[in-house]
Amino acid sequence: MDTLTVHLQFPRDLLGALEVPQERLEARLRELIVLQLFREGRISSGKGAELLGISKLEFIQLLARHGIPYFTEAPEELISEVRTLEQLLGN
Repeated sequence: MDTLTVHLQFPRDLLGALEVPQERLEARLRELIVLQLFREGRISSGKGAELLGISKLEFIQLLARHGIPYFTEAPEELISEVRTLEQLLGN
C-alpha cells in the first residue's frame, strides 16, 4: 500500500479527550478517520478492515462499539432485496 506521512498539530487538550496513551495516538486517529469514511459511504467495510489491519468481522464489531450501523438500508429495503434474490434464485 502506498503511504503518505502527514504531520498534524493539535491542542493537547483535544488529544487528551481521546484518552489514549501517546504511543496509541496514531492508531486511534487512523481508526477515527476510517470510521468516518465508512460512515460517509466513501469506503466499504472490507476496505476499512484492510486499512486498519483487522478482519472484516472485527471491523463490524468496531462499528458496533461506536454505534455505527453496518447496514444502512431500512429493514423494509433489506426484506425487499432478499425477496428479489429469492426470486432470481428460484427459491
